Amino acid sequence: MEENYLEINRETWNKKTEVHVDSEFYDQKSFLEGNNTLKQIELDLFGDVRNKKILHLQCHFGQDTMSLSRLGAKATGVDLSDKAIDKAREIAQQLNLDTQFINCDVYSLPEHLNEEFDIVFTSYGTIGWLPDLDKWAKVIQRFLKPGGKFIMADFHPVVWMFDDNFEGIGYNYFKEDAIIETVNGTYADTEAPISSKAISWNHATSETLNSLITNGLELNSFGEYDYSPYDCFSKTEEFEPGKYRIKHLGNKIPMVYSIVATKK
Repeated sequence: MEENYLEINRETWNKKTEVHVDSEFYDQKSFLEGNNTLKQIELDLFGDVRNKKILHLQCHFGQDTMSLSRLGAKATGVDLSDKAIDKAREIAQQLNLDTQFINCDVYSLPEHLNEEFDIVFTSYGTIGWLPDLDKWAKVIQRFLKPGGKFIMADFHPVVWMFDDNFEGIGYNYFKEDAIIETVNGTYADTEAPISSKAISWNHATSETLNSLITNGLELNSFGEYDYSPYDCFSKTEEFEPGKYRIKHLGNKIPMVYSIVATKK
């Protein structure tokens, strides 16, 4: 099953892309009018990105990648889904942005790109689609300039332990066998008339950090946040503008974490 996880997940993300582009969740209209889709968590980690070369892994249909371009970066986005990358290229052209996009999975990126970057970035719901974080970290290391930074913001692995309604522990915190599920709808539109198979993996914080450390990256900061900047889970409440928690859990669990690491 793990052998063809790329094909299965590509098909799933192709289906999702068609729904996501027109969803309220992604609010493409505001984006086209100039809204920057990056969240405060990652903006604080980035600082000034003008003239920085940034590689954005697992970029979906590119809103955040193009937001980096709008901030003055020279941005390249990579994604598994051909539909998402087609859409991203179309939007970049429409907006007259020089953002580059590459259609491939993270692991095969060295076969498609031969450059080094000031920053490699990934965010929100990315590494769960990858079975091997050591391989992932090797790709990050490969594309960073010496002294370049890896910046990551993602949902905390504690969140992925819960069942969909956050009422009990449904999954192992630590990585075990692939999680194979058929999902109806999508986080951006739970009523969307799509059903898709998904193959994912949970990764403990230690697994993520150690994969980076053992591949020549030095940890600069590790942050944890008691909210999500996205309203993409069940049973949420918006307790401050743009900040969401699971209502009955309040601030008791970490929902997002961030990493900044430097290539030695």
